[in-house]
Amino acid sequence: MKKVKEAEKRNIKRKKRIRDRIGFGVAERPRVTIFKSNKYFYAQVIDDIVGHTLASVSTIEKELSLNKNISDVKKLGEVLAKRLKDKNISKLIFDRNGYKYHGLIAGFATALREAGIDV
Repeated sequence: MKKVKEAEKRNIKRKKRIRDRIGFGVAERPRVTIFKSNKYFYAQVIDDIVGHTLASVSTIEKELSLNKNISDVKKLGEVLAKRLKDKNISKLIFDRNGYKYHGLIAGFATALREAGIDV
């Protein structure tokens, strides 16, 4: 039990360190944050000044019917990029939320870049 609490503390410190480094998302350049569960992948674009979610996408959405693998996460990146372009947002701050920039996270960011979003 003690090891679990220590691991949680390390994760929280890592998230805080990353958030301090990247700063806050504003209307001109909102922050895209990632969350991975064991089954699903979520991403949302946040304007931290106002505290609103501008756009979101996840593998749980029924109309997308995607799984949590790299090819489907890349499709999620394309869908999010399309939603952002509809709202005239072309620049983002990428918050990996403590996850390593590897695998799903890197694939998602690459898909956003390939779709024309400046991350």
